[in-house]
Order: sequence, then structure tokens, then C-alpha cells
Amino acid sequence: MEDEGLAPHVQEISRALGEKLSEEEIEKELRKYLEVYRLSLPMAKRTIVKKHGGDASGFAAGFQRKLAEIRPNEPNVDFVAKILSANTKEITAKGEKKTIMFGFIGDETTTLPWTAWETEGMELQKGDVISVKGAYTREYQGRVQVNFGNRISIKKEDPSTIGDIQIAQGPPKVVTIGQLREGMGYVEVKGRLLSVETREVTAKGEAKTIFSGVVADETGKVQFTAWSDFRLKQGDVVRISKATVKAWRGIPQLNFDERADLTVVKEKFPTAEELQKSGRSMISELAARGGASDATVEGVVIEVRDGSGLVMRCPECKRALQKGVCKVHGRVEGYPDLRIKATLDDGSGAVSLVIGRELTERLSGTTLDEGMAKAKEAMNFDVVKDMIDEKLTLKVMSVTGNVKSDEYGLSMIVKDAELPRREVKQEAEKLMVELEASE
Repeated sequence: MEDEGLAPHVQEISRALGEKLSEEEIEKELRKYLEVYRLSLPMAKRTIVKKHGGDASGFAAGFQRKLAEIRPNEPNVDFVAKILSANTKEITAKGEKKTIMFGFIGDETTTLPWTAWETEGMELQKGDVISVKGAYTREYQGRVQVNFGNRISIKKEDPSTIGDIQIAQGPPKVVTIGQLREGMGYVEVKGRLLSVETREVTAKGEAKTIFSGVVADETGKVQFTAWSDFRLKQGDVVRISKATVKAWRGIPQLNFDERADLTVVKEKFPTAEELQKSGRSMISELAARGGASDATVEGVVIEVRDGSGLVMRCPECKRALQKGVCKVHGRVEGYPDLRIKATLDDGSGAVSLVIGRELTERLSGTTLDEGMAKAKEAMNFDVVKDMIDEKLTLKVMSVTGNVKSDEYGLSMIVKDAELPRREVKQEAEKLMVELEASE
């Protein structure tokens, strides 16, 4: 975000904190939360105010955002947009007939579908520019859908308050997979299909076959969903034109349907094995992309977090228990598991890691049974967490997995990890000094 875009938010934080921080200090801290930890702007503002003892109640309300910044499954979103289309239809819901409205809205960043489920007194038509408070979102066919419920507040605005609408039309933008970002409009990419699978879904009440998998080039990998049968074959090198990019759980994905053009390319291209072993990514790059599929990063483990080591899980939903209690199923007889929750930093940014039992056993050199025996002997579950802490903290680790971005920053469910065999103590200590100096 440019300086002039941050200025009003810096001033708002300054007012909430009084004279506790200068505007320069506030801007530096705000940029850190936005660009390094990838918090949303409202979350970053509330965090700064709370951290320095200010009153954050004024930041609790929704914050107006651009459409491209909106994510699936958000309960409260505010924005200004132009209605590009408005239609009505009658549906049956819970045995009763009702009229809904639907269409597309747009702003300078992207276009999104919208649906209004309560239409009494609602007078919206194509061309209206509206300020919306209290909408909620869902994901449908790989993209964000905006919903207007019974808590919605809509105000019509002057049409001049919104710039040129970015509609996915015209010639697609030719990009590499590593350049894919949500809200780019139509794109064209070339890559090798590393995997292809089919599955059945229900769309608008009808069964439909969709095709999904992973496509890769030298710059990265991305999951795709094809809503039409292009006779995709694993291993083929394809050029996909008129696709769109949307984020699912914070990870960019490629989506295309019958409007797309897909051709099989007969030319020299890296093999699947070479692409599977593609190079590491910097965490700052993943933050800028808003996440990534099958990414590999290497950095220093700066913290083994609480919740690591031995945990007891609910036999019904597999959630970790808190003092024998499941958030969903109440007090239950849990079963033991082993995991690592850690923070990895490569100097450009940080990512939270969640590592399952199999990898935890390999990295820690301790099996679940051995961990249970040690905990029983010490009469304390924390002994295993302490052992993992001693084993991994300040060690360089290379991890691979899907990276997602949300209001809490970047996180990865790790599917592969290793500790490179080289002397890293001095390198790690140097990085820790740099990190502490930057605070």
C-alpha cells in the first residue's frame, strides 16, 4: 500500500494512542503487520492499538475494502461497488417460495457475483453505485460470492465515486504461474499437468463432473479447477487462455470453463520430476502472492509454539482437546497424537507451520510411544514439547506444503520437511540478532 493510502489509517491509530507513538513509528509497525505478517488492515490496526494500551473499540466495525481483497467465508464485509447486472428469480427455500436478486458487482480491482436473499424494499438496478455494510461471503465454483442477508445496509452513492471497472474480458494477460494473483482478470499460462483427477459436485441443484489437479512451470505450481471437459491428461504441456485466478483458503487457484481456450503444446519443457523439485520460494514472495500450492521454503525455526509435542485428540472430530474437553463434543476420552507447531523465518518474512505425527517423529527422533513413555515417567506432557524445542529451535529447516494467507498471516500444513546437514548455528544466531534489532 502506498504512503498516501496508509496516511489516514496511521492518523486514526495515532488518535487512538494519543502521544504514545510518533506517526513514523506507527507507519513502520503497520507496514510490518501488513507486509510481513500479512494481517488484514483492520486486524493490523486493532493489534497495534491493543499492543500499546489504546482503546481498540473504535476499530471493531467492518472496514471498507476493495473487492479483490475480500475472501471466502467472511461474516462481515464492507465495500463500495457498481452493480453490473441485477436479476430476480423465484426459488423454494424451506418449503416456501421467495424472490431473490442476483448478478455481478465490480470495482477498480475485480468483479464478483452477488446474491440478495432478502429483497423486500430493495431497489437495485444495473448502473447503481452502492456502499455496502454487513455483507457476508461464500465460495462457489472457486470464486468469492457476496451475499446480502437480513443485516445488510446499502446506500446508493454518486457514480463518480468509483473508477473504471476491471472486468475479465478482452485479451488475457500472459503470465508465469509464479505471477498469478487473485483479481487479475483473464490470464494465459503455460505449464505441465502434474496431476489430473475428476470428481462429482452439485452445482445449482445438478450433478456435474469437474476436473482438478496441479499445473506447474519453472516459477511455481498452482492447483486448477476445470468446469468443462478439455480431455486433460497428466504429463501434457498445455497453454490455458482465458482462465481466472481466485483464492481458496488464501491460496491462489486457477479456474476455467467452456469459455477458455486450451491447447496441448509440443515443445521442450521441464519434466514432471524437474518441476516437482523446483527451487525454494522466499516467504515475502508467498506473502505478496497471497499463498501458494506445494511451495518449498527454507529458514530458521525461531519458535516451537505451545500446542507442540503430545496432544490428545477427540475420537469424533480429531480436534486437539483442552484439558480433556473437545470444543464440539465436550468431555471425551481422547487418543494420543504427536505434532509440531512452529514459526519459521527466512529473513524476508515468517510462516506458521503445522507438522503432523509422521514428520514430527522423523524430525524429533522420537516416536509417539517413546514420547508417551517419557511423559509418563516425568508425569508431564510438556517434556516432549521441551525436547522438540531443544532439537529444532534455531535450526535451519526446509519445508514443503500449501501456504495460505488469512488475517493471522501465512501458515503452512507441512507435507515434507528436512533439516539440512550443515553448520547453521552462527547463521541462525545472526538472523536472530537481526530480527531482534528490527523490532
